[in-house]
Amino acid sequence: MSSPVRTATPDTTADEAAATCREDGVGSLVVVENGDVVGIVTSDDFVRLLGDVSEPTGCPLRKFMSTEVVTVTADTPIGDAVEIMFDNDIARLVIVEDGSLEGLVSSNDIVRYVPQIFRRYEFDYTRPDSIRSRIPSETAYELSGWETDAIGLSDSRITVGDRVEFTKALTERDVRAFATASGDTNRLHLDDEYARATRFGRRIVHGTLVGGVISAALARFPGVTIYVSENLTFLSPVELGDRVTAICEIIEDIGRGKYQLTTDVVDSKGERVIEGQAVVLIDESRDV
Repeated sequence: MSSPVRTATPDTTADEAAATCREDGVGSLVVVENGDVVGIVTSDDFVRLLGDVSEPTGCPLRKFMSTEVVTVTADTPIGDAVEIMFDNDIARLVIVEDGSLEGLVSSNDIVRYVPQIFRRYEFDYTRPDSIRSRIPSETAYELSGWETDAIGLSDSRITVGDRVEFTKALTERDVRAFATASGDTNRLHLDDEYARATRFGRRIVHGTLVGGVISAALARFPGVTIYVSENLTFLSPVELGDRVTAICEIIEDIGRGKYQLTTDVVDSKGERVIEGQAVVLIDESRDV
């Protein structure tokens, strides 16, 4: 949400309010009187005023503001907020806590956080007891320290609920090899002294390298797995040397060999560092 919120009083004139919006780069003002939210004025209200009044500049906000203000609390899930906006045909929600104005969330704010809007579930990763190890033939080789685990996989068909987990440490060697292979030689990942002066205070693993572990897990599904699309949200940085686990689970059979999956990465503490969702095409195994 946006906070603090730009406000005005019911007696603020249209020209004063418009000047505030222009100077502050905002598209709305919350109208407050005696500490209470009594209205909201948006660009749509200004447009209506121009069509209704011959001399609009001195018109007070109380004459044309929207008085049916829809409010929510700061703890309202974003998905619920989107539904409230849709149901009320509005583009802004006023955030109120214990009667006090706390913020404003707009459709633009929502768009910036689209991955979070579609968060699939509350995530609390616990390694299940029913995992069985599986080293599939589709990979060219395996290295010591790599771990592949699977749930529900069948050699004959892929089904909803099938899951693969792939674990490896992201080492100094991995980071430097990835920097060379990708061309991403950002000093945040390679230069200790430089990284200490950043917001992280130390070097961290490339985000794309962490996401690459998802690709490793997908490669271990039976058959030939081909990326169609991927949406990732990076939640936390990963320390050099940390062991991370990519968890890929089939959640929908789209048909014609295509599947939708959740694609998450957790660190060695089991805390999620990447949340994602992907669509893949899985062809039958090719025996060579």
